Amino acid sequence: MNGLGIAVVGFGWMGRVHTQAYARLPHHFPQLSLRPELVTVADEVPGRAEEAAGRYGFASAVRDWREVAADPRVRAVSITAPNFLHREIGVAMAEAGKHIWIEKPVGLTAEDARAVADALGKAGVQGTVGFNYRNAPAVEAARELVASGEIGTVTHVRIRLFSDYAAHPEGALSWRYERERGGSGVLGDLASHGVDLARFLLGDITSLTADTAVFIPERARPTGATAGHARAAGGELGPVENEDYVNCLLRFASGARGVLEASRVSVGEQNNYGFEIHGTTGAVFWDYRRMGELAVSRGSSYQDQPVSTLYVGPGHGEYAAFQPGSANSMGYDDLKVIEAYHFVRSVAEGVPYGPTAADAVASAVALDAMARSAEQGTWVDLG
Repeated sequence: MNGLGIAVVGFGWMGRVHTQAYARLPHHFPQLSLRPELVTVADEVPGRAEEAAGRYGFASAVRDWREVAADPRVRAVSITAPNFLHREIGVAMAEAGKHIWIEKPVGLTAEDARAVADALGKAGVQGTVGFNYRNAPAVEAARELVASGEIGTVTHVRIRLFSDYAAHPEGALSWRYERERGGSGVLGDLASHGVDLARFLLGDITSLTADTAVFIPERARPTGATAGHARAAGGELGPVENEDYVNCLLRFASGARGVLEASRVSVGEQNNYGFEIHGTTGAVFWDYRRMGELAVSRGSSYQDQPVSTLYVGPGHGEYAAFQPGSANSMGYDDLKVIEAYHFVRSVAEGVPYGPTAADAVASAVALDAMARSAEQGTWVDLG
């Protein structure tokens, strides 16, 4: 097995998730012809990269990501830095001939996402994007049910992404809440996943109309570096510049209609993500918190038709790489291992697997349209 020199740029929670996913690849996907080798980790926060190197076994640690771009040992890079750095780092790594696995939303705007996609195309390198929820075997099974016509012609879908990670009023005013560094708020953080799920399951979105709101208008500025969703009480207050909530109506090229709703301030909701897809003869439902289950209604009754539970198993998606039989649980980190597998396989074979930069562009176009629609109060065509 050949080695693939790996770097991780930005070592907050997601940098750790990527690193652990690389370490697990040989266990779950031994058929890969490339074995990830942790070469270097970069983070500008003093001491963070060194700590990561010591804990996870990177050969070196640096504070400046530009050193990664210039390192000939590195062939592939995970970009898990804040959103405002995605474009600069992504383009630079592609131009340096590095394959990239980059977290969504890939920059602050569709223009940023296109810049990264164009750089990847010009360099002839692979680019995988962190839309991990489509990797759930149950989601792949739902897609197959829809495509096979088992629930008839899809009429409408409802996609929800509710979380409470920003619900506490003492949540620190980190980069996530600033336009210049975070871009959009819940649009980029959660609705981007919703758009990807909508496209993955039902195809292209042609137009949309959206409404957004900020429910916690001020937060305290942190006094030091933050990771994740830190608290900051008693500090200087600053404005929250991007949205806490979005509600969006969708029209698909197929003629189906949809509702996408996302919130980062939903008290009582912890990662309540999922979808309900209705067709002319049936329906399929998925709840991320019961990741291995699908509720399915199919038949010819139309009215009073029962709903049954399908437990996904080795025949669905990449489930067999983790569990031997149906109804054994999988978790979030497993989805990122599948994503890492798609990335490394793409590098090994020179063919894209999983969500690509083109998917990031399509999602970003929809997010920009949501922001424009909310501002103008109109339907927006995606073109």
